[in-house]
Amino acid sequence: MSTLKLKDGTEIFYKDLGSGQPIMFHHGWPLSADDWDAQMIFFLQRGYRVIAHDRRGHGRSSQTTSGHEMETYAADVAELTEFLDLKDAIHIGHSTGGGEVIRYVNKYGKDRVSKAVLISAVPPVMVQSETNPDGVPISVFDNIRDQTLNNRQQFYIDLTVPFYGYNREAAEIKEGIQRNWWRQGMMGSNVAHYECIKAFSETDFTEDLKAVDVPVLVLHGEDDQIVPYQNAGVKSAKLLKNGKLITYPGFPHGMPTTEAATINRDILTFIES
Repeated sequence: MSTLKLKDGTEIFYKDLGSGQPIMFHHGWPLSADDWDAQMIFFLQRGYRVIAHDRRGHGRSSQTTSGHEMETYAADVAELTEFLDLKDAIHIGHSTGGGEVIRYVNKYGKDRVSKAVLISAVPPVMVQSETNPDGVPISVFDNIRDQTLNNRQQFYIDLTVPFYGYNREAAEIKEGIQRNWWRQGMMGSNVAHYECIKAFSETDFTEDLKAVDVPVLVLHGEDDQIVPYQNAGVKSAKLLKNGKLITYPGFPHGMPTTEAATINRDILTFIES
């Protein structure tokens, strides 16, 4: 079990497999590095070094009572990438992890990052406001807070249904995937998960997207019921200097798992281009 003790004493769990050009994966809320199993083995078998960490308060990392916002998440990644001496790296983030990626790449990635991939990611900003009228109403996130605080065990089972599109006609429901999502979520700290809701819903990544120079691939499912693609992937791609957008009709938020073959292929094509 590999861990790094950060400057503030937080221990970050990480996986580091293989050799070659490094690819680092950043997971979504409220999951862990385990959510990248389908990607890590795929790229490991193709000669890449693959790394994934559990964000602070998530999975096997320290259950801290502080630092559950994007500035600290990105700083944690910077410490880990420096420790592992990752250079010419590709950073791939899903959902909340996509926000973490673009903040890290903008603030710390110079001379270390070659490309980035945002999958079903939260940027530019999720919550509805006067400047983001087609965003998600704050009441939705208030409900997620309430459910996380008071009904987490059941909520984490129920949330897998829209997450993977299992409420759609003809969906192939896999209980093992649902159980694995629940397992990962329940490993983490309720404090971290509760506070992270504000981080993923209210953080504005507009300036990060505008500032990043490296090529960025944006992937989003058009049937994403968690992070609506028109307000996220489409807008992010337009803000990037060197962005490429691919949207997928019918794909859900959890498409790295349910549609791994397609997602992995498109990422590999982007990396090798």
